[in-house]
Amino acid sequence: MGPRALLSPGVLVRTGHTVLTWGITLVLFLHETELKQQEARGELLQPLLFILLVLCSLLLYLAVSLMDPGYVGPDLEPPLSQLQKEPKEEQTAMIPSRTLRLRRCGYCLLQQPLRSKHCRSCKRCVRRFDHHCPWIENCVGERNHPLFLAYLAVQLVVLLWGLHLAWSGLHFQEPWQSWLQHNGLLFATFLLLGIFSTVVTLLLASHLYLVASDMTTWEFISPHRIAYLRHRSDSPFDRGLARNLARFFCGYGAVPWEVLYAQEEEGEAV
Repeated sequence: MGPRALLSPGVLVRTGHTVLTWGITLVLFLHETELKQQEARGELLQPLLFILLVLCSLLLYLAVSLMDPGYVGPDLEPPLSQLQKEPKEEQTAMIPSRTLRLRRCGYCLLQQPLRSKHCRSCKRCVRRFDHHCPWIENCVGERNHPLFLAYLAVQLVVLLWGLHLAWSGLHFQEPWQSWLQHNGLLFATFLLLGIFSTVVTLLLASHLYLVASDMTTWEFISPHRIAYLRHRSDSPFDRGLARNLARFFCGYGAVPWEVLYAQEEEGEAV
């Protein structure tokens, strides 16, 4: 690995996240918080559980940031026009008479499956593109989106627990100058955890809402720029809460969005 690879944005962001995570954890153990008091009394269950949750959140973070989000490869799947030329029996009723024209990416020149988008940061087209997340320095797409939500959920538990622990170590009996000298680092940690908790809560809530209605962040923000959403007020892929959640969390492999879209268009035409 060369110097450029070591100083790449992805390495720097992930290293910063790891250092910040263990740095905050260390602050919570060094000050007079509930964790330190329990450790001093020999009650190790909650300190060990907290360490395991921090480790779990960190492993999920690295997994989401390093895995393939669902990059579109050459000839990944036949276009819908080919399916119409040689339809299987079960597909005959799914595909409407009019052809759904798929775009060819102007950057990487690959045919883009429905719901995919070219990411200028990653320089690749991503299936079911949601957004490019600078905190993980990776796209959130079809393959890593469920794991991204799992990471947010675990991270939120860690942040809220850390926020409670930081507050438990703040004592306000002494004069403010002396208090700031002894508790300044812990108070800064408390403020940082409060900001992070708010951001992650809003992010998790918004993603759960979008998953429940089977929309992506890109589709929600820019429907006027997406051909299959331009004249609609809802998602053509929405199949109800239960089926949307089941497909999102339990689905395996690439989803044939072209076929699902064709089913929706055929249903509206009847």
